[in-house]
Amino acid sequence: MKFKERRMFWTLFMVVGLSQIAGLSVAGENQAPKGKVAVVNGAEISQEDVDRELNLARQRLLTRGKSLSDSELVELRKGVLENLINQELLYQQSRNMGIQLDEAAVQEQLKKIKGQFPSEELFKSTMSKMGLSEAIIESQLERGMAIQKLIETEFAAKATVSEKEAKTYYDRHPDFFREPEQVQASHILIKVDSEAEKSKKNEARQKIVRIQERVEKGEDFAALAKEFSEDPSSGKGGDLGYFRRGQMVKPFEDAAFALKRGEVSDIVETPFGYHLIQVVDKKPETTLAYDDVKERIERYLKNIKVEEAVKPYVEKLKKDAIVERL
Repeated sequence: MKFKERRMFWTLFMVVGLSQIAGLSVAGENQAPKGKVAVVNGAEISQEDVDRELNLARQRLLTRGKSLSDSELVELRKGVLENLINQELLYQQSRNMGIQLDEAAVQEQLKKIKGQFPSEELFKSTMSKMGLSEAIIESQLERGMAIQKLIETEFAAKATVSEKEAKTYYDRHPDFFREPEQVQASHILIKVDSEAEKSKKNEARQKIVRIQERVEKGEDFAALAKEFSEDPSSGKGGDLGYFRRGQMVKPFEDAAFALKRGEVSDIVETPFGYHLIQVVDKKPETTLAYDDVKERIERYLKNIKVEEAVKPYVEKLKKDAIVERL
């Protein structure tokens, strides 16, 4: 489904999930000298803060296949700085209003972030590559949650979406609520690098051929996947769950979508190795019913209204503040 609920723009990157950039190194080249780049009512925003946020923004764009020209990078840096200024103003306002945070809630969010990594070691090494530390993340979480509580108190509680608004949005955006055709498949993988020597590839292919012969004799596909598959899904009998076009490498996808329910493919070669694919179930393209997405549409439209209300609020805070851009 193309429709996605907006995340409120004040939500910090740590809250929305560091897993999106896990394993990516931060581009640190051509960074400006460290030092303060802005002061907001006496609170400093450092060059390091800007560089960190800028690099994270660049990495998020790169994961979507978007690279930036020099002029676009300059504009992005300006936007990052203004966003940090806005965050600082909102955080200061939350303090002025006496907003209190539950420390246990902060630690729970930190635990969720760590839980997105297979191990504590990978979490720490990824943070180090990103120029972060657990203390920085905890501080950012505290600030982000304080800002979020301010927004919820001052704006979210007052924003409402009528039934008519939600239904009108649904009717005007039919493409957003189409669920494409999906396949539930299991597979058995024998790994071999696509650039491997011919002898290695032949060895892997002979192994998958022997498994294929056992499948053709009627042996249970899931049991064979558990015994032989070299994919993490082997523990679930090779089950990959449901997927749509564009989520798997093309040779795998083409084979899976061409099969009928219950059929097993011939040997399929991908960059990962050799596969046997069994289609467990197929779902045709459907359109989600309004009642099934009504609440999500209401949240989406409510977030838009809140954002529209927050923008002038931030501008007023900025007008009343002493902001120096250095």
